Amino acid sequence: MARDAASFECTACGQASGKWLGRCPTCGGWNTFEAVPEKRRPADRQRTVSPTPISSADLHDFPRISSGLPGLDRVLGGGFVTGSVVLLAGEPGVGKSTLLLQVAALMAGDGPVLYLSAEESNRQVALRAHRLGCVHDGIALLAEPVVEVAVEAARRMKPRLLIADSVQTMLSERVPAVAGSVTQVREVASQLLDLAKRDGPTVVLVGHVTKEGLVAGPKSLEHIVDVLLDFSGGSALPYRSVRATKNRFGPAMELALFQMTDQGLHEVANASAALLSDRRLDAAGSAVAAVIEGTTPLLVEVQALVSRSSLVNPRRIAQGVDAGRLALLLAVLERRAGLRLADRDVFVNVVGGITVDEPALDLPLAAAVLSAANDTPLPGDLVLFGELGLLGEVRGVARTEERLREAAALGFRRCALAATAGPPPRSDVALVTLERIADLARLLLEEAPQG
Repeated sequence: MARDAASFECTACGQASGKWLGRCPTCGGWNTFEAVPEKRRPADRQRTVSPTPISSADLHDFPRISSGLPGLDRVLGGGFVTGSVVLLAGEPGVGKSTLLLQVAALMAGDGPVLYLSAEESNRQVALRAHRLGCVHDGIALLAEPVVEVAVEAARRMKPRLLIADSVQTMLSERVPAVAGSVTQVREVASQLLDLAKRDGPTVVLVGHVTKEGLVAGPKSLEHIVDVLLDFSGGSALPYRSVRATKNRFGPAMELALFQMTDQGLHEVANASAALLSDRRLDAAGSAVAAVIEGTTPLLVEVQALVSRSSLVNPRRIAQGVDAGRLALLLAVLERRAGLRLADRDVFVNVVGGITVDEPALDLPLAAAVLSAANDTPLPGDLVLFGELGLLGEVRGVARTEERLREAAALGFRRCALAATAGPPPRSDVALVTLERIADLARLLLEEAPQG
């Protein structure tokens, strides 16, 4: 009799192999391969399906339910979609459980909520809920790591919202692997996905992020879920940001800002004002950037520090900015603006602990470095945005009017932007147009105090 066919998978990256390997050829991990029995489809199961013409597909919007937090609803595209699966990913201790307990308490008044905890006991979750003031009779707690038991309990309860905290600590009895392995996380997520699609509850999965910045478990988990929310902000930072990096039901890259307090997370109504609240107007190396996060204009402070280096290879440290983009901009400043940085350490930071990945940050980042290198503060009423090319040209970016409107609302009176941005919109902000990066260097010299 032939044995059941089996394959092996790496528990770190998901690489499949027909035989056991001591070291994974993809991620380099040692002793990470585990046997995974192949699943067989019953021979008598046959499905007949008929394709639907795209012209006759249902275009009605998906029914949504509010999370109770306006900022989170905006990031989700208008609230949770019934029957969807949402993955909330973040580093341990950032506040994922706190946020979801608050959401559970706000939603429990309109329907039952099941909080499934595979890491903590019911008592531990209840103690946190009492501390946060999130106690509600509509919230049911279940401390159960086995997904089959949890799914059966959910089908009996029929909750409006199911929170699984966390997907890496749950396991399936159908899979002979340890909790947190690639196979287990896939199986657990698949069963919870099936529950959401068949029975209709919104399922929120909590996922831990590793030191490398990846969601622990298989990378394919991000493709299974409908919405991926990135929850970031270290314990030493005052703010936490929630960003939708994937959203099948709305715009991606939306951002909501929260402040962590002893009573839980509180949404920051005016994120731009909060991020600029401690800004020093007379400090060299500080520039204000007008960026777009999803559909929302946001003003952030970019800080730079340029100091003489004693190292053969000077340091280039970036926080909140892509390090490769910083290296490119420094090369443009050296070649096109005549700024000498070969013997200087350069440090840049986006204040508030948020990460910005938009070409419009190029111009304010370059301005902050120029200001720090020349020890000359930028004008306090100046905001900047624009992309820099390798030839040193300043390029225009989209949604100029929205950026200027946000700048005017916070009291900025001048804006430096690309000369190719088009006809100036009606605004209370005076426009300073720049064609090349050298124009920015000249502007900085003109604004320097004469002594």
